[in-house]
Amino acid sequence: MATIVPLSNVDADLIEQLLDRAFGEGRQARTAYRIREGTDWLEALSFAALDEDDYLAGTIQLWPVALTDPEGRNHPLIMVGPVAVLPEKQHEGYGKALMLAALGALAPQSPLPQVMIGDPEYYGRFFGFSAAPTGKWHCPGPFEQSRLLVRCENPAILPAEGMLGPWPSDFNPEAGTD
Repeated sequence: MATIVPLSNVDADLIEQLLDRAFGEGRQARTAYRIREGTDWLEALSFAALDEDDYLAGTIQLWPVALTDPEGRNHPLIMVGPVAVLPEKQHEGYGKALMLAALGALAPQSPLPQVMIGDPEYYGRFFGFSAAPTGKWHCPGPFEQSRLLVRCENPAILPAEGMLGPWPSDFNPEAGTD
């Protein structure tokens, strides 16, 4: 049984070691890293899973990102991932527990749409993510279109087209535009 704790309670070196084991040392070259480049993970929405011996078994990080539409308007999103579980602990429910913790921490009265790069069958079936609204979205690097997923209460609010990238430093979410 996993114990879920805030990721901010875990030593940064342990997080990096876990990510290297889960994804390999070349992980920083992935497109997801470019999308969230220069931003910090959201502490209130990022968690760690500890195993029965209180050792780090997995992590999830959520990030502020934006979809910039063709007119240059930024639409705020929350990027989910990486969801990382030690190879020897995979298929034991740690990833699912981390997803439930992170998605459950989103404010129910005003959740921002969530975006991720992941397995459409798994994340669609268990968490409601879909590639349908992202068909004309672009990323700053190579990606499989079918794996670019979004979860949104009302997908009609999402731009049909745009480029994913870091949350602009001058973006004011309270004003709605930059």
